[in-house]
Amino acid sequence: MQNETIRVHFTETTNPPGKLADAEIHFTGGVFAGLKLIGFAVWERRGGGGRNVTFPARPTAPSTRKFSVNGERRSFALLRPAGATTEPQNRIRDLILDAWAKHAGEQADQVSAAELREKGDEARRLGRPVPLSDGGSIEPDGFRWAPDTTDQATK
Repeated sequence: MQNETIRVHFTETTNPPGKLADAEIHFTGGVFAGLKLIGFAVWERRGGGGRNVTFPARPTAPSTRKFSVNGERRSFALLRPAGATTEPQNRIRDLILDAWAKHAGEQADQVSAAELREKGDEARRLGRPVPLSDGGSIEPDGFRWAPDTTDQATK
């Protein structure tokens, strides 16, 4: 199988609140060239603290828009890992978040989505904040502190 080349395309939206954009993955090389995978969305995390990506899914009951069991909404994931690990989904999530950062004009030296995920896992495991490459830190609850940019001489 050939190497796949992909491009992430965004359609910015303001509804519902917190949703930054819908995302599509366009395949530009390999056996999937000319196809796109739709249904991803980039969201601002509640309370600040970063962004998240939701994956394509549909309600489990085809005749209704919403399906619930015991008051819980249920859906059928359309893109799932083939094995026991979630690493393939994490790679897609990181790809979309990094592409969003570039699309939104965020600074290239910001912390990558992969680093945020790894350091966030480490902070939860250790139960304390973990420093990030940009000088900020991430708390065990996922809250991200920005780097201190105040001039040390004025303190």
